Amino acid sequence: MVKPSLYDTICAIATPPGEGGIAVIRISGQDSFNVINKIFFRNNKRIDSHSISSDDANKIIYGFIFDNEILIDEVLISVFKSPNSFTGEDIIEISCHGGFFIANKIITLLNKLNIRI
Repeated sequence: MVKPSLYDTICAIATPPGEGGIAVIRISGQDSFNVINKIFFRNNKRIDSHSISSDDANKIIYGFIFDNEILIDEVLISVFKSPNSFTGEDIIEISCHGGFFIANKIITLLNKLNIRI
């Protein structure tokens, strides 16, 4: 097992667990933009001409989360660029459909991409 570092990119569900209408998953750290560009697409055909970057800071972007070819959910992402975020790091917040199932699928996907929970 790799020892956790203060510089790891991390993720967590930021809303209370349960039956809410939405769940928010926060990704924080230097690899936030890299990892979201692997799973987020602005259309449901996985054809994307624009990746998420610092140019998208302070915006909310509509799109889809995919695990390889499998559509996980239709989402909104909020983009916060360091140092102007509340942690001082790059942050992506994924607003997905609520409940346990979808949020856990996204957390599992992020963990497979070496984002620490």
